[in-house]
Amino acid sequence: MAGTGGTGAVTRSTLRQQIADALRDEVLGGRLRPGQEFTVKEIAEQYGVSATPVREALVDLSAQGLLDADQHRGFRVHEYSAADYRGMVEARSLITEGMFQSLVAHGMRQADDPRALAALAAVRRRGEEAQRAASAGDLNILIGYDLRYWRELSSLFGNTYLGDFLHRLRVQSWVCTVQHLRRVSDLRGQLWSGHTELVDALARRDADTARAIVAAYNEHALALIERLDAP
Repeated sequence: MAGTGGTGAVTRSTLRQQIADALRDEVLGGRLRPGQEFTVKEIAEQYGVSATPVREALVDLSAQGLLDADQHRGFRVHEYSAADYRGMVEARSLITEGMFQSLVAHGMRQADDPRALAALAAVRRRGEEAQRAASAGDLNILIGYDLRYWRELSSLFGNTYLGDFLHRLRVQSWVCTVQHLRRVSDLRGQLWSGHTELVDALARRDADTARAIVAAYNEHALALIERLDAP
């Protein structure tokens, strides 16, 4: 009996995460738009599952800041402003600065660690894919590779708490920006594409150049979103 219950809990937990991931992709893909409302029942019927894992997934996404819970109306996609985005960028900068300080103090130890070298090469490949998508203006592909890029890059510094927090901020950042970016018919040349330059600077343990790259990225992103948000 205990084994059966454990399997059921794992299955429900997995389903909960699958639903949360699917809904996050719906928001990032612009299919669930800011302010759009829905109920647990509607989502459960859409995915053909019971209400319990759906409710748990929606609560998880609410805790992550992607949804707002309304006691009487269900849930709705959170609406972020350009001011929200500026706050996210500031928070992201604090995290990356902590990583750069760690780089100066300890290095990334890739020179004498084959696994770290392989991980760094994998991050660079992810960055190359993100750059190609940015240059092509393909937002859907860019978001996927960009999230994986930053997730894997932050893991090289060995602090999972910082990495998890940065990932959450980057998801929120994309949720905030897609509502503006999807109004642009052609995004070619308008999206940041300095992923490999940042990896190369970090591989050289050049924290000053890494800071300059991230600062330029933040300025570029803020200027673009504030321009698109202007009445």
